[in-house]
Amino acid sequence: MRLSVVCSGAAARLLPAGRGPFAVPAAARSSRRFSQEQSRPAEFGRYRLPHRTLVKIHGRDADSFLQGLVTNDVKLMRERRSLYAHMLNVQGRTLFDVLMYSPEEHTVLLECDSTVKEAFLRHLKVYKLRRSISIAPCPDLSLWALLPLVTQMKDLKPEVTDLQQVVVLEEDPRTTFMGWRLIVGGDVKPTDIVASSLERDIEEYHRHRYALGLPEGVNDLPPGVALPLESNLVYMQGISFSKGCYLGQELTARTHHTGVVRKRLMPVCLSAPAEGLEEGLELHTQSGKLAGKHRSGVGDVGLGLIRLAHAKESLVLKTSEVGAVTVQVSVPNWWPKESKDK
Repeated sequence: MRLSVVCSGAAARLLPAGRGPFAVPAAARSSRRFSQEQSRPAEFGRYRLPHRTLVKIHGRDADSFLQGLVTNDVKLMRERRSLYAHMLNVQGRTLFDVLMYSPEEHTVLLECDSTVKEAFLRHLKVYKLRRSISIAPCPDLSLWALLPLVTQMKDLKPEVTDLQQVVVLEEDPRTTFMGWRLIVGGDVKPTDIVASSLERDIEEYHRHRYALGLPEGVNDLPPGVALPLESNLVYMQGISFSKGCYLGQELTARTHHTGVVRKRLMPVCLSAPAEGLEEGLELHTQSGKLAGKHRSGVGDVGLGLIRLAHAKESLVLKTSEVGAVTVQVSVPNWWPKESKDK
């Protein structure tokens, strides 16, 4: 059974499951949703994520340290155990997109783009100051995405066979259509953890998230260029407007309170596959008006930063390889209803 990825709407209908623990006492484990008695078999595609890496923040000041650096409210991790957020520069533009996991007290695992790991570590260490924390990469951990292959069924959840070997198993906090994140030790075989899962090609994972309009990493969110609200950070539950001050907050808060966002990252489908496109190629309407820019993609699917006034029009992208390509923009089904009516 394969994932269905099309270019109209949100494409694949992936459905949510529950929320998982890192470690629980034996007496309480039977009440958790990942016990074998409570879970049911489900088919999942399993995707190793080599383009993502993990960094561990440990110490009694871990939460307060991150609270001043990320757009989301770290205190929410006491309930959710996973969060999505951006780290901004002082001008309020995105530097890094991160998924945050809390496997145990005073410990946070940060997932970020592996190609900027060194820059990410330097950024963290600049703001460490005298805080009682340690910052270290996690080469001994393995990161996977789990996407359900049965797209018509609701409430699918991974069937876990050995909780003791699970570091993190959490719903992707960005949208329920992105399934689950699994973190295990590097020497652990995921097939020993999640029953009925099949390893799949990473391109399928990227096509799926592009069809959803979900950005991930520096190709989709160029550091110092991307703006968090244009990148749909609100829709991905990645920002708190009540948490207090953090680095780069001013521009984001001001834009939010004006209520004006004229451009957004949206899924685009090209009439012909076009690999190796230059970043920022312009998209025009049929009458020649500038409608946005192509940001990134795989084959015929990708992301574009689109002026909302032209989002319902057929657009044109000119490439050196195949000439003019027709581009169709779609509004993701997982976006709030009010955004689809604009």
